[in-house]
Parts: sequence; C-alpha cells; structure tokens
Amino acid sequence: MADGMFNLTDRVAVITGGSRGIGLAIARAYCRAGAKVVIAGRRPENLEAATRELAGQGGDVTSIVCHLGEMDQVRNLAAKTLEIHGTIDILVNNAAINPFFGFVLDADEKVWDKIMDVNLKGCFFLAQEAARIMIPKGGGKIINIASAAGHRPSPMQSLYSISKAGIIAMTKSLAKELAPHHIRVNAIAPGLTNTKFSAPLINSKEILDFVLQSVPMKRYAEPEEIAGAALYLASDASSYVTGTVLDVDGGSMA
Repeated sequence: MADGMFNLTDRVAVITGGSRGIGLAIARAYCRAGAKVVIAGRRPENLEAATRELAGQGGDVTSIVCHLGEMDQVRNLAAKTLEIHGTIDILVNNAAINPFFGFVLDADEKVWDKIMDVNLKGCFFLAQEAARIMIPKGGGKIINIASAAGHRPSPMQSLYSISKAGIIAMTKSLAKELAPHHIRVNAIAPGLTNTKFSAPLINSKEILDFVLQSVPMKRYAEPEEIAGAALYLASDASSYVTGTVLDVDGGSMA
C-alpha cells in the first residue's frame, strides 16, 4: 500500500488495454496503491487472466469487455463502472492498435479508420464520458498514453504516429477546458517498451539497432517504468500538473 501523496486508496481507476503490457503494469501499480481498478479490453480470456493475477495479489479489480472502436461499448464501460463503483476518479486511456507497418502511400482508408477509431476517437469519447461523471463530484484525473512517435513520427508507422500526435493535442485541449472543473488531464509518451505490442520491433535486430541510435540510455523500457509515471499523474503528487506530456523515453526527446 502506498503512503502519502501516492496513496490511491478507494479511488476508482479505469484502465483500457489493462489486461497486458503497459496497461497491466499500471493496473498492478494502482492496486498496490489501494485503488479500485477496472481493467478493460477486447478479449475476455486476457481480462480473466489479468483479473486472476491482480486479485491474487490482493487487488480490488473488476474487468469489463470493451472495444474502443465501438461507441456503444465505450458508453457501456463508463456506465458499468458507475453501476459497480458509483464513480470514476481516474481514467487511463491506454488501449491502442497498430495494424499498419509500411510506406505512407500504401495506407488505405480502411486501415486509417481502424487506427483512428481506436487510438483517437475512442479515447476522446471515453474521456468525455469520464469527465461527465467527474464534474459533479468535483474533479478527477485523465491520463492518456501517447507515444514518442507522437512527437517524432516513426518511419513506416505513419498512421500510428499521427494518431498519437492527436492524443497529445487532445490532452492539451481537454486540460484547458476541464481545468475549471478540477479535472487534470495529462499524457505519457513512452519510448519503445518491452510489450507484446512492440515485440516485432524489439525482435528485429535491424529495427532495434535503428531505434536505439536515438535513445541516449541505449535500451528500451520495461512496462513498470511507464507505470511509475502513471502513478505519479494519478496521485496527489501531481496536483499542480495538467496539460503536460511526460516523456518516458530514455532521453530520446532530449
């Protein structure tokens, strides 16, 4: 259990993409800090496995199936959380996809829509749903997981990079408009992180060597290193922080 400024006891946190990778690492950190955690994802079997793990470690955890590209499921995630816990104190927009790796002129409308629906549209409307719950109770925290690629687009990942640049702009826009309602909105921009999502990049020596050329620390991150930033932004330690993008990238943006 965390003490002092990093204590999240009884706060309700919703984490999309919470069954694996960065999302699961954040869920672990929030459970240890005392939060009531709701993990959301597309695959019931992954959610069940993650729920067993977190509950086995003493976490207060619930799972809800949600595809961020489906607006009815986005609304259901907020409504079910409200039904179960009565509020949302913290939202972590973590879920994302990247089904296209190739030359920018080869990207078609179908893959554009698929990426933007999940990575940007779904995040915006879930943040909107969460904010509507947070305003009457006096505030909350929204944390959007962006990417270093949102600052500096990655070759062959044009659509993903564009979607994450959109997350950064969305974060700043929401932060300005929601600040009077005591809702603090921030983003984390991870560099290359050791997850199943990034495995094709990490497992390719050529790609990994290329990526690490621009990383002063000369390594990729572990999910737990991103979770530390997410705990800070969810906690009272960041009470005067809003509209910022916290780069957790081994110095690549320096």
